[in-house]
Amino acid sequence: MSVKPEIETQSSPLDTLLLLVGTVLLVGGIAGFYYFEQYEDWMRWGGVIASTFLAVMVAGQSHMGKSAWHFIQGSRVELRKVVWPSRTETTQTTIAIIFIVALLGLMLWGLDSLLLIGTKFLTGQGG
Repeated sequence: MSVKPEIETQSSPLDTLLLLVGTVLLVGGIAGFYYFEQYEDWMRWGGVIASTFLAVMVAGQSHMGKSAWHFIQGSRVELRKVVWPSRTETTQTTIAIIFIVALLGLMLWGLDSLLLIGTKFLTGQGG
């Protein structure tokens, strides 16, 4: 018998408030970028980056934000388990793909040429 953890799907009013504040911060940073056009670009981009950071930090305190963070951590663990191909395998696979694409390209060009000749013959336009 396996015990499955219950997934909490209800959000509290605090979670809703945190997500709303995070959204307002993010939208405010983007709106500020366009509102303060008279300032240097680096200052405006700094405001966008700062507001995005604050929005992520605020939204990250909600249940949904914590769930997203746990998902990201789990993804990193799974990524460490991936066995990446060696340089030789990558090179051989790339050469095989280039060869197949070139061969299919030539075959499609030949088929297109035959269809063009057939069409010219059937329409009487082929000299």
